[in-house]
Amino acid sequence: MSVRLGDIVLRNRLVTSSSLLGYGVSNSSLVPYGMSPISKFVPLERFGAVTARTVTVEPREGHFTTRDVWPLRELPALLKRYGTVLRQTDTGWLNAFGWCNVGIDAYLRDYFPRTRGQRTIISLGGFSAEEFVTLVDKVNAAVPAGEIAAVEFNVSCHNVNFDFNKIIGAVLAEAVPRSNHPVILKLSPDYDYLGHAKLAAEHGVSGLTAINTVKGLRLDPKTGKPWLANRYGGISGRAIKPIGLRVVSELREAGVRLPIIATGGIRTFDDCREYFWAGADAVSLGSASWFASYPGYALSPLHALRIRGLLNKIEKYTPPSR
Repeated sequence: MSVRLGDIVLRNRLVTSSSLLGYGVSNSSLVPYGMSPISKFVPLERFGAVTARTVTVEPREGHFTTRDVWPLRELPALLKRYGTVLRQTDTGWLNAFGWCNVGIDAYLRDYFPRTRGQRTIISLGGFSAEEFVTLVDKVNAAVPAGEIAAVEFNVSCHNVNFDFNKIIGAVLAEAVPRSNHPVILKLSPDYDYLGHAKLAAEHGVSGLTAINTVKGLRLDPKTGKPWLANRYGGISGRAIKPIGLRVVSELREAGVRLPIIATGGIRTFDDCREYFWAGADAVSLGSASWFASYPGYALSPLHALRIRGLLNKIEKYTPPSR
């Protein structure tokens, strides 16, 4: 069975958000760097699609690292690094990985071939229309049309300290027509998401992801120093669910008819239904489902059972007609 959202074909209406599951496969069985430990207990091939970590033309250390194999003796160093780019805050998470990734060539060569059993959305990030054209061309050359669900254009990340408003028009005009695969535009609630959604429709984008993380800041109350190495980060998790619902609803109220994959604080079946009622066509599990406090990862098999149960319900669910 499959679900068709315009040009986008998913296995069902439940996908995973970019970055939470790395590239969809891990090189290390002991420390699954780049992938939530919970993912080890969930059949990723059952999801509507797995969205890979955002990849760029060249490898990027970002604010973290491109390494994905860490011996057990180096685990303390890894956790220390995580503390500079990922922190639990209130009812969500604050992160600033800064698009750390191995680059498009390494992803397509070393990772993507091992995830062919999954339905995949390849997330692409760049700082110019030329970079997005290069990324699209490389995906076209390596992946036959129809073999993945879509490519996602991440033109809204706060953690790379770049104003994407300057390039989004050119990116859509130049890169979208070149893609052999459906294009999804990832929207930020901190940008003109209504304007960007309408611009996306004009340029032949096949769908929208709503929303990216919300720009935020936390300071150590004793020292005044930022929690994160980048100072600002992206807030995700339960804290942003009302914002995600608002954005999806406002997109529909503004007459946007493109398919919407909603994300932001989704953890339960009731969360999914709220987003469907707001106007979403599919939903995406992000940090609210895949992250846990470090000691809490010992309960990964139990977290995985909850996600498996959610998959069972979504596979049988038909959203309300609009």
